[in-house]
Amino acid sequence: MSSLPVEAIEMELSHIIRKLISETTYRKSDSSLDRAAYLLLDHIASGGWSSVKSLAEEFKLDSSTISRQTSSLEKKGYVRRVPSELDRRAYTLDITKSGAEELEKNKQQRAERIGELLAGWPAEEVEQFSQLLQKFGRAIDEA
Repeated sequence: MSSLPVEAIEMELSHIIRKLISETTYRKSDSSLDRAAYLLLDHIASGGWSSVKSLAEEFKLDSSTISRQTSSLEKKGYVRRVPSELDRRAYTLDITKSGAEELEKNKQQRAERIGELLAGWPAEEVEQFSQLLQKFGRAIDEA
């Protein structure tokens, strides 16, 4: 494979990530979730519950980083600790009603913005782009 397309993809992804974070996070209201909080809440909501350890493994981050981030979500009332019945020192995290509402609001805002950016694209290209991004994401997960 020629390195030129790969280099172009790498550089474009770097720019896209920076711009996309700005477009979907910082341009919104102060009540919006930052990228880390958004992804954590989505993961917890998708799985029904998560432990700090499982989140750290999933996101490939240190447990202390995840603990700090989830503590912030807990202070905002977006997640709650559920003590383990087997080990009282351990707990899992569950999304609260207000956390689910905030997550849904953020998902809608982000999807609307992405939709605006793709508004001039033919539906076939949007579908193909979606499929290729998902394929690329799976390749990263499997690496």
